[in-house]
Amino acid sequence: MKISISYQVLLTGVFLMLLTAGSMFGQNFKMNNSSEIIVEGTSNIHDWEMKATSKKGEATITTENGKLTGIPNLQVTVAAESLESGKGGMDKNAYKALNTDQYKNIEFKLDEVKKIEASSNDTFKVNGVATLKISGISKQVPVEFTAKLNGDQLEITGEESINMTHYKVVPPTAMFGTITTGEDLNIKFKSTFSK
Repeated sequence: MKISISYQVLLTGVFLMLLTAGSMFGQNFKMNNSSEIIVEGTSNIHDWEMKATSKKGEATITTENGKLTGIPNLQVTVAAESLESGKGGMDKNAYKALNTDQYKNIEFKLDEVKKIEASSNDTFKVNGVATLKISGISKQVPVEFTAKLNGDQLEITGEESINMTHYKVVPPTAMFGTITTGEDLNIKFKSTFSK
């Protein structure tokens, strides 16, 4: 009789572990091709933007009762020469400034989540610290974004401002220096990850 009761307790424990496995061990996601990453900037002539056409990323999250509780891993890599403005001359100047012959990728890695705050049942505001690597220079930056859970998908959206000179990138010029770009960039992202 004791053996039978112990067996039932064991089975119940295993069942409960399986039910909570998603939150205990984390859920892994890969970035979809439909994700958007846009870099916006200014010049003395007009504003401009470049869109990333080649990027990859992965994320691991933990949840409890359908609520986001942690992001142990979030990484995104953009091929630097996949940033395109639709203007070949501008793109070439940007690649030269980014020194893409030597540094092929722009890399983002979330280092720490400081706060997760629920905005609704499936949407959460996340504050943390990340490392951004541009042209071979790594800098730790504060980040803020929105994470939305939708079944087997995770959507991350937000925007951040950076100064390119902090990464030793000289703002590109054109037309013998008559066209100059500003130092500050705005990076917008709407990234979708699937299991």
